[in-house]
Amino acid sequence: MSARLVQIYLPEDQIERLETILPHHTRRFWRETLPGEQEKYTCIVQQRYTERLLADLEDAFSAVPSFTAHVAQLEAVLPAMEESPATELPLASELAPPTWLERFFSRDRLSTDELYDDIQDSLQLRPSFVLTVTLSAIIAGLGMRSGQVAVVIGAMIIAPLLGPTMGLALAATVGDWKLGKQAGITLALGSALAVLVGLVIGAIVTIDPLTPELRNRTIVQPADIALALACGAAGVLAFSRGASLALVGVMVAVALVPPLTAAGIYTGAGLPAAGASAMFLFTVNLVCVNVAGIATFLFQGLPPKSWRITTGIMLVWIGILALLAAMMAGRILLGFGAWESVFGFLEIHR
Repeated sequence: MSARLVQIYLPEDQIERLETILPHHTRRFWRETLPGEQEKYTCIVQQRYTERLLADLEDAFSAVPSFTAHVAQLEAVLPAMEESPATELPLASELAPPTWLERFFSRDRLSTDELYDDIQDSLQLRPSFVLTVTLSAIIAGLGMRSGQVAVVIGAMIIAPLLGPTMGLALAATVGDWKLGKQAGITLALGSALAVLVGLVIGAIVTIDPLTPELRNRTIVQPADIALALACGAAGVLAFSRGASLALVGVMVAVALVPPLTAAGIYTGAGLPAAGASAMFLFTVNLVCVNVAGIATFLFQGLPPKSWRITTGIMLVWIGILALLAAMMAGRILLGFGAWESVFGFLEIHR
């Protein structure tokens, strides 16, 4: 059973109000008097109640200057805190009780504040981010050039595009424009750097454009949409439960890093049409990851600040995906793709 240790610091005159809130979220809490007319409450909270406790605390005490709440993860609690309908704590009277699906999918999800804390560092444009993007693109590019799948997987593991990708989906879900802007800038710069590295590789290294690992990044099919949707959903599920960032990075990077690098390689090798097809695959994957990511966050009960904003953003992403799917269908039906340009290039240079 996952639990959190929540410590709350408040002035003495706010205690009565706090003690009307805590019984809705925990049965175990202790009071400690501190110097300066401050009171400290220590609570053991089941993970599924952390989200709503923090929301109630913010609503009630955000205007109190000395209010502070700390959240820490607990490895074990004795006696154990059972999770069952019989032990479920009551909601406020004006809120509808959660459905069994909401209970099932949200009970082991990190709270919104914990998700923010996990993702903030990965959105910073630090030298380590630039170096890791560069190295992952080099590894991916050379791995695809030589057809070594294991090397490409290694590039996915170290690729740092997880943070900004998850940041976009999280920002859209909760309606946080500041987080979305920061994630978008970081993702755009990281993507541009991966393409630039690919351009250099394509310009200075001899490549075989028909190598399967490269060629597959220029072919967009319905299965690619399914793959990207699965990557986005799996990435959010793992991320929202505190899984290893490297593990989640594989799920997301599999849909983003290789086509970016392939686009640069083909363009640098003088095959811009093939490069455009690889960039088209990246665009499809990015949109799919965000659509699946937002849907999965909502499915887990992540509370939007405004359903109107979140719904509008989701509809925009779905509209873009529908347009891209129509373009993909048109390319398939018309038999048009990057490989006419590739084969033409090969014929000219025979």
